[in-house]
Amino acid sequence: MASIFEIELGEDFHRLHPMMQKRFGVDVKAGYACVGTGVFFEVRRGSWWTVPFLRLGAFRNILFPDHGTNIPFTIENYPYIDGFGRDTVTFIRTLEMPGGKKRRFDATMVRNEKRGAIVDYLGTHQHLATDLRLEVLPDGSLHLQTSGQRFYEGPVAFNFPEVLTGTADLYESYDEDRGVYKIQMQVRNPHFGFLFGYKGEFTCRFPAAVGDVTPAGLRPVREEKRE
Repeated sequence: MASIFEIELGEDFHRLHPMMQKRFGVDVKAGYACVGTGVFFEVRRGSWWTVPFLRLGAFRNILFPDHGTNIPFTIENYPYIDGFGRDTVTFIRTLEMPGGKKRRFDATMVRNEKRGAIVDYLGTHQHLATDLRLEVLPDGSLHLQTSGQRFYEGPVAFNFPEVLTGTADLYESYDEDRGVYKIQMQVRNPHFGFLFGYKGEFTCRFPAAVGDVTPAGLRPVREEKRE
């Protein structure tokens, strides 16, 4: 069975570098996970006025105001079937900040068949959802871009206006000579510019994931049915 990324990309999936195919081929039926360990050479934030928004995002592991250089991190991609029967993959990034502080970006991804898009749920409670646009570049790397943001909580559901959202562009590639994955991401607002970003590199191992082996701490606290 193909992963949600292979289904979404179709034939373009096979244009990815083979190690990128391995990384984005994580799926319950594939029987393995992907755990990366590396360093962010820099983690940046926007101007002073972005700090309150980043602090707010830190409560649900969406964004945070910390910044720095040479920050160790892990990224954990585990496949599982969520409470609504959807093939799901975790994208949990944990950063070891100076002073022993840990920061996390939590995301879980499913595929919406009707829209033909991967839905990226952000944070610990899946309150925020965004569609991902995927593009395979000529060098076999992958470009992911978010498209719109939706908020879900109880009976409340609405689309964020453009002025209150940030578009994330993430580029990931594999350096065959050095045997490392390279990653860079930035979040920009169409009116206010740069909000947050990072770049770094990591190596991966692919542990077996047969059955329900996703660590409990990587799953969202709350699952959202609306996509």
